[in-house]
Amino acid sequence: MPTNRIALVTGANQGMGKQVAKELVSDGVAVFVGSRDLVRGEAAAAEIGDGATALALDVTDAASIASAAERIRAEAGRLDLLVNNAAIATRTAVDLAEFRAMAKASIAPLDEVRAVWEVNVFGPLAVYQAMLPLLRRSSDARIVNVTSALGSMTTVADPIFAFHAGFEPIYAASKTALNAVTLSMMVELASTDIKVNLVSPGFANTALVNFEGTESVEDASREVMRVARLGPTGPTGTFTRWEGEHIPW
Repeated sequence: MPTNRIALVTGANQGMGKQVAKELVSDGVAVFVGSRDLVRGEAAAAEIGDGATALALDVTDAASIASAAERIRAEAGRLDLLVNNAAIATRTAVDLAEFRAMAKASIAPLDEVRAVWEVNVFGPLAVYQAMLPLLRRSSDARIVNVTSALGSMTTVADPIFAFHAGFEPIYAASKTALNAVTLSMMVELASTDIKVNLVSPGFANTALVNFEGTESVEDASREVMRVARLGPTGPTGTFTRWEGEHIPW
């Protein structure tokens, strides 16, 4: 069994997931680079270098998740860090303006809502269920779920919040649901040594937002990396953004 830490980052073939995988590898962590498209995952792993291993993982496909868990079990024997990063904002909108125009609760296409929630909510839960037995084999296990501050109901319910009027049932509400699912993980694992943290990254300039973000992937992923690097005495049950600032649920 490997002696260095073993991590899985979902949605790691591009954007923030790839950056997180890259930084973890630079820390000496052996990282499984989860990617729905294995070819793209292999290209990302090759670019990251030694320590990165491409892993076919479609978070919406039960067979793919089971196969990924089995491969990690066979090759590493355990999992020390799970970063649930894979997410989508939309399947159809070209840019943020188009997305906002079609995302109002009264007109949001339900097929679009279901597709986004399938990745952003059910995906992390399904991966958690499959990987938990491997996390239980670790002496220092941590789960980091990547969300958005837009998912904070306390924050967005305030009429003076800058994005209050833009809260919508497709992406933003999917992150609220992910927050709730993460809380259920925290409750379940409270009596164990497995840590669970919820992180809102910066507004990364990635494909998720049609490259309309305001921060580089390096800057946007700082809080994800800070939390991922927490040791066995580091906190659990937190919801934070850079740098360790707590976000209300």
